[in-house]
Amino acid sequence: MPTEEVSAAEQIRISPVPVGRDDLLALAERRWTAAAAGDGHLLLLAGEAGIGKSRLLDDIASRTGGVRTRLGAAAFRRGSEIVGGVLLELAADLRRAHQADVADRLRGVIFAGAEGGDSARRRRVLVTDLADILVEFLETSGPTLLSLEDLHWADELSLDVFERLAVPLRQTRTLVLATYRTEELFPGTPLRQWRDRLVGQRLAEEAHVRRLDRAQTGELAEAITGTVLSSVYLDQLYARSDGIPLHVEELIAAGAVSRVPGTVAEAVMLGRGALSPHARALVDAAAVIGRSFDIDVLAGTVGESVDELDSGLTELLDRHVIVSTGDGTNFDFRHAMIRDTIYESIPPSRRRRLHEAAGVAAIVAEYCYADVSDHYERANLPDIAYGHALFAAADAARVSAHREAATLYERARRTAPSGLPPSERADLHARLAAELAAVDENEEAAEHFSRAIHLFRVAGDEVAAAAIVPRLMSARHLVGHPIESRVRLALDALARLSDAGIDQATVPPLVRYELFSALAAAYMLDRRLYTAMEYGTAAAAIRLPDDPDDVATVAARVNLNATLGAVMVFAGRMEEGWRLLESAIVSGRKAGVEAETARAFRMLGSSASVLVEYDRAERWLDDGLAYTERTERWNDHHYLASHLAHVCWARGDWQRADHEARKALADGRGGITTRVTALIVLGYLAVGRGDAAEARTVLDEARSIGEHMNELQRLSPALWGLAELALLEDRAQDAVELCDRALRDSERVGDAAYLFPFLVTGVRAHLAMHAATAARAWTARCSQLITSRGIPGTLPALEHADGLLASGETHWVQAREHLESALSGWEERHRFWESAQASIDLAAALNRSRRGREAAEASAHARALARQAGAQTLERRADALGVRTAPESGIAPLSEREFEVAALIAAGATNKEIGATLTIAPKTVGAHVEHILAKLDASRRSEIAAWVAEHRVESH
Repeated sequence: MPTEEVSAAEQIRISPVPVGRDDLLALAERRWTAAAAGDGHLLLLAGEAGIGKSRLLDDIASRTGGVRTRLGAAAFRRGSEIVGGVLLELAADLRRAHQADVADRLRGVIFAGAEGGDSARRRRVLVTDLADILVEFLETSGPTLLSLEDLHWADELSLDVFERLAVPLRQTRTLVLATYRTEELFPGTPLRQWRDRLVGQRLAEEAHVRRLDRAQTGELAEAITGTVLSSVYLDQLYARSDGIPLHVEELIAAGAVSRVPGTVAEAVMLGRGALSPHARALVDAAAVIGRSFDIDVLAGTVGESVDELDSGLTELLDRHVIVSTGDGTNFDFRHAMIRDTIYESIPPSRRRRLHEAAGVAAIVAEYCYADVSDHYERANLPDIAYGHALFAAADAARVSAHREAATLYERARRTAPSGLPPSERADLHARLAAELAAVDENEEAAEHFSRAIHLFRVAGDEVAAAAIVPRLMSARHLVGHPIESRVRLALDALARLSDAGIDQATVPPLVRYELFSALAAAYMLDRRLYTAMEYGTAAAAIRLPDDPDDVATVAARVNLNATLGAVMVFAGRMEEGWRLLESAIVSGRKAGVEAETARAFRMLGSSASVLVEYDRAERWLDDGLAYTERTERWNDHHYLASHLAHVCWARGDWQRADHEARKALADGRGGITTRVTALIVLGYLAVGRGDAAEARTVLDEARSIGEHMNELQRLSPALWGLAELALLEDRAQDAVELCDRALRDSERVGDAAYLFPFLVTGVRAHLAMHAATAARAWTARCSQLITSRGIPGTLPALEHADGLLASGETHWVQAREHLESALSGWEERHRFWESAQASIDLAAALNRSRRGREAAEASAHARALARQAGAQTLERRADALGVRTAPESGIAPLSEREFEVAALIAAGATNKEIGATLTIAPKTVGAHVEHILAKLDASRRSEIAAWVAEHRVESH
């Protein structure tokens, strides 16, 4: 039976034995055994606050035999503001472990950063260098246990380094244990993305630390109290602790076994109340300093000598409020929740005084600028906080720690002196906006870019204002601002620069160059090609310094060339445009401007994808994916992946298209252009598979995005998918209306690249409504645009439409000729959807003209294509023709028509001669030859001739 009262002083604070963690301990022991044998491992331990993750780390460490090196580091609240914060903590522990050289190398790289190329490259090099230092150490350190606590507060640089470490870790004798709170894994946060990548790629294993059940709660409570507890008390304890070990410990430590405090906060405060006045003063000051604190800063904060702290610190250690982390000069709160509860209980005025004292002590101890600025802001001393925040932000920006830099620039903005000159305030907004844009916070970035421009103009600096305009245009594009408003920004800036009151000699040429280039890019995105070319040409005419080491100038040239290359290919100047795009990639790679090079890959790969240049698209998309993976340009990487999915769909590799699109959708969170492209691919697949509900869902979302962005390239593909869906569901009028909408959009900008599939779909829709005259008028309008551009990959649509029109008017000979030409053109371009459709259309025309054998061959060909891709919609359409299957012949694997072509090849006939003999188009002959070579596994016409010679008797 329990005693009525057990004072807090008589109780131990934590359980002497682990409870309810046998499975996790066993898992960790297995992973340690493998790691110690040379198979390193990263084990993630996830759970709620107070669930016992830190205790579990200690228990695991106590059971791992043969550890030569044990290291640990932790992130702390507001630690995400400190660039490399967890790594710096690790460096401190390395120093305590007599590895000062490794610690110094880590610190040196963090503080020095990297040089060369753009900010993306410098960041990547920095991460690589830091990871290499750790790998080199771990490869020679023997069996090592490394604990990383509370990574939900970690900075991004540290997370990036530990991610880079995950692969080489497998070749070391190291077990890394990392903990974080599950309630902090919000979608889109750096930790969530980090965790998803590691677990998704099987570079880490995640285990969840669960709450205790009632029986385990009782076992834990009895281990702490050393007594048997009543059922009533245990029920109260379990109900109020929710089975969370920290709650159990604090509730029990509050005092009476017969009465459970109402809340954990109440229990913590009861424990604080039981402390001596000196210990209470120390614990309050420590809570203000943070989760972790060192003895010198604590002494400076309370105004005592280090020796005077001994009694109070001993009391806090004995009561398990704090724990020592090493040599007796560094301490942590046993749990962040204890620290947070005590911190919130300190009266505001006293809290401010303590923060001011902590700020002074932190300066003396040479703490980082981020820590110092935080203390002074909380002390309500903004003028002092401002300078330190600005220095901290600049340090973060220097190493491309964009999220940390944005947080610190925002603090500098909040604490900026009221009398700060407009030009300095403008520069602050511009720096903040640049960091926000780097982490895809585009709406906020646009707001701060806009404020910076306004303030520079207030200060009379039109040049500085104009230099920011292209970045504002980019940010506003990504949040869907219409092109007209974006264009006005650049035109207004150019007009202001041309004002008679401005000394033109003081305007750097790069400023005007980038404004014209931004105008070209804006019009290119809207596919207003002539206007884009005019502005691009104006930019190219501006002479820039020819300095290969001037990163800004090289980057600007790469951007412009990528834009102009895209304009040219969409305007039909194919070879010239492809060469310019390829040269942009080469120049960007050479100069190390990774952001601009990745954009050039996007322009080339996506343009080829849209323009039915699938061989070129696949080659450059693969190259771009490798480049963006190597340079860790993940937004660009996922966008390229979404276009690779489109190419796979177009070529009939639907299984891979589905995989790539869904992966891009899952990985590319936050990238709106990636999302819309992947949704369109999934919509096309659903249409082809006959899943109307799925198709409508994803295509409607894609259409919504396209309409919000108000760009032809985002909207038109979604409209086409919806038009095809309408035909599938026998809603011909809806299909006509969707096609009309797309044609109006294309006519507005003179487009053919996005229009061509609507030509065929529109003809089908009109003919389904028995409106042949309307179908011809529709064809004439579309053909004018498609012919004027002359983009090779779009031209088979003209023959296809004419073939459908001829079939509708029962001109079967003309229909066959047009459809055979269309089929040949689509197959030459590897455009699966229209190839299969053209085969079905041709089969229908052949069947109506009483050419049953050829109709059966065309129908079987379409059915085989559809079945291979999984296009049930097309397979059903082929079946609906009712054309009988071609009979088996003695010339397998060739069809009868293919054998006729093969026999003429054996006789030495050219494709043109074969076409004249069989009354088919030379392109159709070419397609038959390709099929024959593939079926016979041959590579030359002479091999076809040899095969015919062997099988001629069998064929008769």
